[in-house]
Amino acid sequence: MATISARDDALVTTFGRLLEAQSTLERRLGAELEARCGLPLAWFEVLVRLARSEHEQLTMSSVAEQVSLTTSGITRLVDRMAAADLVERVPSPTDRRVSYVRLTASGRTGLDKALPVHAAGLREIFTSFSEADRYTFDALLDRLRLGSTGGT
Repeated sequence: MATISARDDALVTTFGRLLEAQSTLERRLGAELEARCGLPLAWFEVLVRLARSEHEQLTMSSVAEQVSLTTSGITRLVDRMAAADLVERVPSPTDRRVSYVRLTASGRTGLDKALPVHAAGLREIFTSFSEADRYTFDALLDRLRLGSTGGT
């Protein structure tokens, strides 16, 4: 039985296709948000996550983890967003090592403007997906995101 070389491994190809799809979506949706709302996609993602969080705030490390950035990367991103008055840093009242990122009123306004633009772009991209397709796709993405192999 011949062994499969790493470059011919189907899972390597699948992962590559996933990265290409992500890159295509980021470029397309990001360009639309930037052009119509003046909001980079990475900023939009941070705003969405803050808006969905308790008290519209998260720790810096939690934001970094959720948007897949390093500690220094999230620091630079939050600095730029704070300079644009979309977020503010809030020190933890109980732990000097912890800093929160909180949505500002301007951030809420920017997000409210961007959400319909982003949703319309997503509807256009997913127009050929049935409701069942989207449900299956969401379930598969959750399995990937949560690291589950589906076995017990």
